[in-house]
Amino acid sequence: MSLSSVHALYFFNLRGDILLEKRYRDHVDREIAENFRTQILNGKDASSIQTPVRTLGSCTFMYMRHSDIYIVSIARNNANVMLAMKFMSSLVDLFKSYFEGDLNEQSIRNNFVLMYELLDEAADYGLPQLTDPTILKSLIFQKGFRSEFLPIELASEKKEANPNATLQVTGAVGWRREGIKYKKNEVYLDIIEQINLLMSNNGNILRSDVMGRVVMKCLLSDMPELRLGLNDKLEDATFHQCVNLSTYESQKVVTFVPPDGEFELMRYRCQDGISLPFKVISTVNDMGRTRMELTATVKSSYSSKLVAINMVVLVPVPENTAKANILVTVGKAKYDATKKALVWKISKFVGEAEHSLRAEVILVATTREKKPWVRPPISMQFQVPMYSASSVRVAYLKILERKMGSAYKVDKWVRKVVKSGDYLIRT
Repeated sequence: MSLSSVHALYFFNLRGDILLEKRYRDHVDREIAENFRTQILNGKDASSIQTPVRTLGSCTFMYMRHSDIYIVSIARNNANVMLAMKFMSSLVDLFKSYFEGDLNEQSIRNNFVLMYELLDEAADYGLPQLTDPTILKSLIFQKGFRSEFLPIELASEKKEANPNATLQVTGAVGWRREGIKYKKNEVYLDIIEQINLLMSNNGNILRSDVMGRVVMKCLLSDMPELRLGLNDKLEDATFHQCVNLSTYESQKVVTFVPPDGEFELMRYRCQDGISLPFKVISTVNDMGRTRMELTATVKSSYSSKLVAINMVVLVPVPENTAKANILVTVGKAKYDATKKALVWKISKFVGEAEHSLRAEVILVATTREKKPWVRPPISMQFQVPMYSASSVRVAYLKILERKMGSAYKVDKWVRKVVKSGDYLIRT
């Protein structure tokens, strides 16, 4: 087997989510790649991510961080580490040349089709062959897509390119046509938050953040201007091109003429003041070589008037598990050998409640020396409607149509929901 081949290439964000994957050979699948997140990025040894080369089993992980992403090359058996590192570094320069900007999570999401084309040309069967932007641009003519979302801090530097300049001069905007009419004016505002958590087995929060999106559906006649008032807890916010950034900078009010229909108004990220919807307490007791007892207690911290839905709790068990006898206080649970976990499904979980899982796990006895079980974290999936995990709050939503004034009537609807991202609790 060649020492210089890369069997697979993965792009991860800082939470460990796979943004893009390119498998040059079939020796590496997605499950193997997930080891980068579970054992390296979120491993118990915090220094492991600082080492650019790790070997797990028969696979070598070679990785580098750039901006808010990790680029990971995976190879089985022997690997040419220096060549892999040079290849990944060259890919960064290649993508930056095509995107005419930096390589980051957002640019990957905007350009994944182009990136797959470039990765096809950059390596053949895992062997690096062509990463020169000058040569590739003579073969692939497509240009990278720039995000329409602008960071707040760039507003002062790019005021001359402010898309609201057209509105200020002519009263017209490129994202909304004139003459739109509805029998009934309606605005729907959805605040969708994704919460990520890594908690130690003694309840200490190791990492947490909330990624939020404000999605709107505007069914409005004529050319209205909307003013959305938020508290000042926003971090790392980016806005749709319709937002007047200079007004937001000076008044902290999101002012905009909306596109017709549904669109994403803004995104934000919070790391402070996060309210955790669930806490998990677990215990693991070894009862000899062939038996183990597990308990997991889930407590909801939101109001008793709210209900979480579609909850799934994955409690990991050893690979040599034969069966499990499970008791739960709510929902249903079973042992899933493919996931190497007890899968506990709960359709509805009310607030200020506590439910538990208890299991007797029967293990297959082996004659080989027993290796210590590296306990993966418990993971949770859920949705909590009408709950906010961040400290971001909507103070008001005002709508003004200059021609009609106070005669312009609008029905406004505001909803919010929290969904799980990587919600992990170590055992």
